Amino acid sequence: MITLYHAPRSRSTRIVALLKELDALEQVKIDVVAIPRMDGSGGRDPRNPHPDGKVPLLDHDGTLVWESSAIIQYLAELFPAAGLSVPAGHPRRGPYLSWLAWYAGVVEPVLTLQAVGVDHPAIARTFRTEAEIKARLTETLRDQPYLLGDRFTAADLLLHSPYAWFGKPGVPEIDAWVDRCMDRPGARFAAEFDAGHPPA
Repeated sequence: MITLYHAPRSRSTRIVALLKELDALEQVKIDVVAIPRMDGSGGRDPRNPHPDGKVPLLDHDGTLVWESSAIIQYLAELFPAAGLSVPAGHPRRGPYLSWLAWYAGVVEPVLTLQAVGVDHPAIARTFRTEAEIKARLTETLRDQPYLLGDRFTAADLLLHSPYAWFGKPGVPEIDAWVDRCMDRPGARFAAEFDAGHPPA
């Protein structure tokens, strides 16, 4: 049995979108749980086995997978027929894995720190800057619709998500890519799902 522990309007919303894209909604149970929210609402849900009480968390027959980038890679490879992953041995496997890791190691820390107003030269030296993130995405998307070319992958689903949350950056290439990703069946389904399950 596979269970996704999900809190509406949180980082786990992108995993709900992924399940729709993978045509895996009948194979994966979505268990809606509460989490502590930034505004002080909510709280830790005793039904959620995540070690930090957060989401997303995937439970596959007792094996726990946490962190969005790991869950996205895990699910995309578990349901390969959807074509959202890049298999081992493929020339684009390296860039695909690199985008997933770049999101977790660079994009999310930089954009989160910026959102809460934290700025320091050491952060820029360690993680890079928002300007550098936008420059890399702009260059990549200048002549192709998605990060790996003409095909939407799980990397696009993950990488566009902060802009779906915080708002588009006002860069034509990035904004158009975010619009394409947000117009996908997965994004539309996840928005409808969360609308029907208000946060606890």
